[in-house]
Amino acid sequence: MPAAALTPPEAARWAARSGLPLPDDRHDAVAAVAAHIHSVVSTLRELDFADVPPAASYRVGEEKPDAAA
Repeated sequence: MPAAALTPPEAARWAARSGLPLPDDRHDAVAAVAAHIHSVVSTLRELDFADVPPAASYRVGEEKPDAAA
């Protein structure tokens, strides 16, 4: 669902379904924060991480030798 499509009543309904009922005065703020988070995640999804190893392969203190050295 696009971030713009999340309305305050939908945010309240989703929160209630998750067991987190929202006071009426929080619906607008929660919908706005959800839209912001969606825009940040959308930007991250556009990044190319093809040459980046998964975090599980990182070992503290073990560095690969520099190819330029």
